[in-house]
Amino acid sequence: MSSRISGRPEGRSSAFSRVLRESVFFRGFCTVVRRMAASFRGPPVSVSYGDRPVPRDFLIGTGLSVAAVTNRLSVASATLGVTANRSDGRTAVSIDWDAQAAEFDDEPDHGLRDPRVRAAWARRLKDWLPAAPGHVLDLGCGTGSLSLLAAERGHRVTGVDLSPRMLDRARAKLTGYEAELLTGDAAAPPVGDRRFDTVLVRHVLWALPDPAGALRHWRELLRPRGRLVLVEGVWGTLTPVGVPADRLAALLAPLAADLRVEDLSGDPELWGRTVDDERYAVIAQV
Repeated sequence: MSSRISGRPEGRSSAFSRVLRESVFFRGFCTVVRRMAASFRGPPVSVSYGDRPVPRDFLIGTGLSVAAVTNRLSVASATLGVTANRSDGRTAVSIDWDAQAAEFDDEPDHGLRDPRVRAAWARRLKDWLPAAPGHVLDLGCGTGSLSLLAAERGHRVTGVDLSPRMLDRARAKLTGYEAELLTGDAAAPPVGDRRFDTVLVRHVLWALPDPAGALRHWRELLRPRGRLVLVEGVWGTLTPVGVPADRLAALLAPLAADLRVEDLSGDPELWGRTVDDERYAVIAQV
């Protein structure tokens, strides 16, 4: 569904689960279990859920064993321990993406290995990208799944990522296509004075220390009538991280001649499962 921003969508979790998750008792219980888990398993890992923090239903499951609950709480502790982009927009995520590369594509919406998930993203990109082949800058391109979909539609792709190991996987996917892959910071990509028809960014803005500054710079990388295609969201309940759609729209308003927002939470084929957190895309034409 496409719409103008009117605020964040309500979660669909039950009132009981929401109260339980946010209660002082439950927070204390989580702390105890995390400490117990750490004593048995050593220090927590850096990040355990690809490119996203803990989703709303991560801590509360149906029919979970004690071991499963302990494992979820341990992973949640590790993930929520990462310094993430919060409402002040001044803190960034520090993640070893090279260490994530080997398993990054295991997530359905990362590797797009399921034909239904791949087709769902292909349909979205068909609507978001220009109909005529152009030059797409994919920032934080990771293993190149979206870059490949864009290249298959005839676009020339320049992908940028901080992780050499992610880019190794992207190169393997893009063999035979007109694509250039560069190691660099998505907030300040090493593209010189080149300009692009589309700047495509998925699940990157939430991890940057200065989202507003990044958006202004990305705007400068566009040709006249170019477009920003931004896929973002908000994940987590006790400590939400991400960029709410209304905030992103407000940041883009001075930079865009026109923008629209598409809700992505209601399309399970994009994620390989049903989700109930805030996921969306903003398409902004300059």
